[in-house]
Amino acid sequence: MPEVTHRPPLADFALFHTRDLDEARERVAAVFCPHTLDTIGRAPLQARHHHLPGERLSLNFIEYGAKTLISPGELRDFYLFQLPLDGGAAIANGPSRYYSHPGAAAVLNPHHPTSMIWNEGCRQVLVQIDRRAMHEHLAGQLGSAADRPLTFEGALDLTGAQGAALRGLIMHLVAEADRGRPALAPGGLLARQIEGAILTGLLEAHRHNYAGFFHNAPRSTVAPRHVKLAEEYMLAALDQPLTLEDVAAAAGVSARSLQYAFRRFRGTTPMAFLRDTRLRRAHLDLQHAAPGTRVTDVAMRWGFAHFGRFAESYRRLFGCTPRETLQNGLNDAFAE
Repeated sequence: MPEVTHRPPLADFALFHTRDLDEARERVAAVFCPHTLDTIGRAPLQARHHHLPGERLSLNFIEYGAKTLISPGELRDFYLFQLPLDGGAAIANGPSRYYSHPGAAAVLNPHHPTSMIWNEGCRQVLVQIDRRAMHEHLAGQLGSAADRPLTFEGALDLTGAQGAALRGLIMHLVAEADRGRPALAPGGLLARQIEGAILTGLLEAHRHNYAGFFHNAPRSTVAPRHVKLAEEYMLAALDQPLTLEDVAAAAGVSARSLQYAFRRFRGTTPMAFLRDTRLRRAHLDLQHAAPGTRVTDVAMRWGFAHFGRFAESYRRLFGCTPRETLQNGLNDAFAE
């Protein structure tokens, strides 16, 4: 029986296949950016790069065969979403350090320095996303311009519902291209909508510093009157100690009814709405703090007496610590 050989993904869009390290480095740099590329260990280099361009992003397949050290520094102009098919890679992107494998993708921020070690036999599909396009899409989802760089944190879980759905969409596009039906032809309306779905999927599936504005967005604007009364009451008394019973009484319903209505129409609970709204006010105060301001002062102002829980909730919502926000705000003020 003849040996069955399997075509690698995106084989019809091959850029090169080489055993020469310098050629591999130069040819990959022509699509991405200049970088250091060196082999580690004894396995021979068998490098290949396949590239399918779109309008705002491109699909790529890369393998090196050998264990490789890759150090591009800052990517600058693009985000890079890496989905390992086989093997894995150790990732360092700014402060994030993690291991990427078929169950956990890597998302590289362009404004943080990057270095990676791809293990021997690592094969990856990569989505290169234009940085400006990513921020414009983010602004469209927020309804306003982003006031700081979009920063993803750590590995993206591909085993959960949202991560698996995003991976499935990308691999479907790869499979369609392999069948001779590439869907990312620049200029097409469908292609642009597909690209938008990938950008939205990435924003929804992964942790980043704008995640709170997505995960706590209202599910419906057509809510019962008592939900709106409860929201108005909480917004008017953000700096006051409030209980669920206080809010329910102000809205004229039982606590149980209010909990149910918030879950159905807002996708959260009354107390979570109150906490996150207070966190956003604290976030604004920290961004625009005067010299000498302490994180504890801001936390106390908005009703957070337990500073450990405040810091944990704050980081989960904004992707950074209160102290980091305060320091960045003060640095920006002195830079003006």
